[in-house]
Amino acid sequence: VQLQAYGGGLVQPGGSLKLSCLASGFVAGDSYVIGWFRQAPGKEREGVSCISSYDGSTYYPDSVKGRFTVSRDNAKNTVYLQMNSLKPEDTAVYYCAAVRGVTTTPTSVHEYEYWGQGTLVTVSS
Repeated sequence: VQLQAYGGGLVQPGGSLKLSCLASGFVAGDSYVIGWFRQAPGKEREGVSCISSYDGSTYYPDSVKGRFTVSRDNAKNTVYLQMNSLKPEDTAVYYCAAVRGVTTTPTSVHEYEYWGQGTLVTVSS
């Protein structure tokens, strides 16, 4: 399984940005979850969203709920993270990750098997 995250950049507070995660290597019929995580300088990596291929269920922590939306385009093997109303504290390197064979929505870094490279999101005026 390979993951490639892209779409980061510089955005002003209150602005929006859409990240993409191109996933490959899954076998047809696999149940898997794609998660989005972020890591700010000096802080631990934290989950900001995930989406299940099994039933489309999603997860958001309170810190991003109502501002971030995860979605998927199966035809393009891509999962998106739409980020609105961005705040300076959203500044971080964002990663997508995957775990196979689950039907829940895991939220811990340690539950994910595969990781893509990060993409930097900077929220600043």
